[in-house]
This record gives sequence, structure tokens and C-alpha cells, in this order.
Amino acid sequence: MDELDVALVAALRHRPRAGALELSRVVGVARATVQARLQKMEQAGIITGYGPDVDLAAAGFPVQAFATLEIAQGALDDVRAVLDAIPGVLEAYVTTGSGDVLCRLAAPSHEALQDALLQLNASASIARSTSVMVLSVVVAPRVLPLLTAHRSGAPVRAPAYRRPG
Repeated sequence: MDELDVALVAALRHRPRAGALELSRVVGVARATVQARLQKMEQAGIITGYGPDVDLAAAGFPVQAFATLEIAQGALDDVRAVLDAIPGVLEAYVTTGSGDVLCRLAAPSHEALQDALLQLNASASIARSTSVMVLSVVVAPRVLPLLTAHRSGAPVRAPAYRRPG
């Protein structure tokens, strides 16, 4: 990703409902360039969606936790099915270390979270789970600082007078 790609992602992050014309004005390049770059990033799988960010607490799910799962040998597909069946599982990752899978859960109450954790533990494919409650968010999910810090120094094709300041 070069500076223009990062600028487009940043502009979309700050103005998620902006169209190509508005984005072209913000980043200082032609609308066709914006459309081509966005299409290229979509096809490469860099941009994976344009959905709204949702504040889980405001949506009625203020209780969050992380659960580390130790799973039976070779049972990853079974565990994936168990996790997919629980709506409160927001995301899950295979990890290294003492646990095998780390997942994030959200629930409307502590009781509902307990029910979700009990569903996890009911699976024969999950040998053990350990959970920790989220008390507050220190750093919200983000990608722009990483993209900005590691962007390519490739030249932007916009003339100097049209580049964002």
C-alpha cells in the first residue's frame, strides 16, 4: 500500500458514507483514480467491507469477555462449528501458547455470558476453557496507525497542488 491507498483508507474511516467524488476531493486525486484504487484494494482483499462500526454496549451487549480454549487434538473443525453456533462469539483465532483458540464474546448480561461459556464447555471437542472479563477498552480495534507507519514511499500520482496538506 502506498500513501494514496493509506489516505483513502483513512478518509473512508473518517467518512464511511463518502462517495468516490467526495473522497477524491479529500485526498486530492481524480474520482476515477479513487474508484480504481478502491476496486484494486477490494480485489486484493485489503478492504473487506464497508459496514458500520457498532458499539456493543450501546446496542445492548455491555458484557464482554475473552475465552481461551484448549481443544482436543484434531478437533478444530468441530470447535469452529460450536463457535459458529453461539451468536455471542464475535471472533475466534487459533493461537500459540497454552491455549489453542482465543475467542471474544459479548452478551447482554453476566448470566447470558455464563450461558455462552457453558455452551462452549458442553462440547466434547473443548477440553478446557478459561475466560477473562473485559473491564474497559484501552485501545479500540484499529489499523490506521499500522498502515500509516509502514506505508510504501511510492509516489502519489496527483499533482503537488492537489495533494492533501
